[in-house]
Amino acid sequence: MATTKLTGKDLRQIGYPEGKVIGFAMKALEAHYKGKSKKFKLELLQRVIESPALYLKHEQLGAVAKSLIIKTEHNETIDLLKNRIDYPIYGREGIEPGALNQMEIAMKLPVTRAGALMPDAHQGYGLPIGGVLATENAVIPYAVGVDIGCRMCMTLYDLAPVFDRVQVDRLKGMLMENAKFGNAVFKRPKEHAVLDRNEFNEINILKSLKDRAFTQIGSSGGGNHFVEFGITELLSDENEFALPAGKYLAVLTHSGSRGLGANIARHYTKLAMDTCRLPSEAKHLAWLDLDTEDGQEYWLAMNLAGDYASACHHQIHERMAASLGEQPLAMIENHHNFAWKEQNAEGKELIVHRKGATPAGKGVLGIIPGSMTSPGFIVRGKGEQVSLNSASHGAGRVMSRRRAKETLSKREVLKHLNNAGISLIGSGLDEAPMVYKNIHEVMAQQQDLVEVVGQFTPKVVRMCGDERFQEVD
Repeated sequence: MATTKLTGKDLRQIGYPEGKVIGFAMKALEAHYKGKSKKFKLELLQRVIESPALYLKHEQLGAVAKSLIIKTEHNETIDLLKNRIDYPIYGREGIEPGALNQMEIAMKLPVTRAGALMPDAHQGYGLPIGGVLATENAVIPYAVGVDIGCRMCMTLYDLAPVFDRVQVDRLKGMLMENAKFGNAVFKRPKEHAVLDRNEFNEINILKSLKDRAFTQIGSSGGGNHFVEFGITELLSDENEFALPAGKYLAVLTHSGSRGLGANIARHYTKLAMDTCRLPSEAKHLAWLDLDTEDGQEYWLAMNLAGDYASACHHQIHERMAASLGEQPLAMIENHHNFAWKEQNAEGKELIVHRKGATPAGKGVLGIIPGSMTSPGFIVRGKGEQVSLNSASHGAGRVMSRRRAKETLSKREVLKHLNNAGISLIGSGLDEAPMVYKNIHEVMAQQQDLVEVVGQFTPKVVRMCGDERFQEVD
């Protein structure tokens, strides 16, 4: 007959720290749950360690909960699991060791339940870019990312996708007039309902960010953010847009929640790190319990930032549509720095963090860009549970920004762009096409995750200005 008794080792493996906590837990199990199965006891104690505040007044488990909270308040380090949870890696051969190591650490968190690493993965802070992490009742600000709600958006137009010199000059003028990057903002920002949300008045950190959010709405950040014109080819008449297969003029944008999201991320990451002490190698993976006030606040603020990022994209596309004198035939968009409440195959709710990963649930549309000289793809998710319904968010870097600036020259990059027929405004050497992986190889490594609906070819690109490279904002 299988034993139902738990050991201290069992408790440590689910995150219980050494000391009196384990003693209290063992005593409570012996006194009140002696006849219960081992599985029942482990699941019960798992719930207590994840949300001790909920059990403070529990008749049988109150002492366990109190000792757990005291441990946290006294800055005791929370141990990682000794053995990490297994997870799939897509395109392992192209992923740098630093990203693999970060994912290994994330899979040892006591709140982790599942994970996956996408083929565009590279090292970041906490969770690697391209990392997908499912936790139970806990949200990790740095597993969402600093640029909360960073996303893609594409609009298609019933206009001939012609890019002769006259048309290119016209489109470049539209980009200069209607796209702002970095510190540049519009003199008269457009109103949007997202700025009237109650969260701006109810959450302290957001009160101080509303004015800046208003000035930055409709603009894009720096780095790899862009607004570009190109050609989208729909590969089949059978698509969600009810459009015939063929080529369309398209506008594609990539940006996030600007200063609003960055400040939310910094604020709640600090709170998480102050209350959730982890070993040094895992400190950027500190989480907020969703049963706490801080956790609930972050969740609301994160969703607000995501909606704000969407509003920024919509305003960019509205300005472009007005300049073109056309209404778009279709719009496709998706987040790739966010956390969602989703159910696993057993029906259990988990918090799925996608940091630089595209949602790819069955039938869900998304956009996976390449570089400014390689195609991007409209994709339809296949709903692969093993990948947590996720796919890559782009090609992924093979060269750091610092190395790109040290090794690439303006001349060779411009030659590369000219050969590809790309007209570029702004950007820096750190965003040159050669700093990215081969997008075709990345797509081949995730054929089980998404199917391609359409292909986007960039032609006229605008990014944040860099005086050392091309045009300056």
